[in-house]
Amino acid sequence: MSEKATFGAGCFWKPEHVFRQVDGVISTSVGYMGGDTTNPSYEQVCTGRTGHAEVVQVEYDPERISYEELLDIFWQSHDPTQLNRQGPDVGTQYRSAVFAHGPAQEAAATASRAKLENSAKVATEVVQAGDYWTAEDYHQQYFEKSQRHRFGAR
Repeated sequence: MSEKATFGAGCFWKPEHVFRQVDGVISTSVGYMGGDTTNPSYEQVCTGRTGHAEVVQVEYDPERISYEELLDIFWQSHDPTQLNRQGPDVGTQYRSAVFAHGPAQEAAATASRAKLENSAKVATEVVQAGDYWTAEDYHQQYFEKSQRHRFGAR
């Protein structure tokens, strides 16, 4: 039986590409979570007024990869010390966040963040997952579609 994990790590293109390469990950999609606008568009999220973050939702097989291992990949795939930004991308939609699907994920994410905070001030929020809104099709598997595998490119 598969489980879901949802992460906000800046622009959703890079984290989706990273998680798609991981053994035990069944599928990924990118979308929006954490705000109060129903079924937002990319343009709406970019205004910063929806409250949503760009996220990658990961469906994984917990018998092949643990949630803690996914958290390790999440921490390594972005800079969790930056508040509301990743590199040149600035705004609340680019915040670092773990959207926990249940108390076990919340506890694991909180413990994982606490370990990281021993060496750096972490801006990542850990909150319960809410409604997930799938992003437009052209954002899905963006790197594979565009042949742009250089992570510095947005």
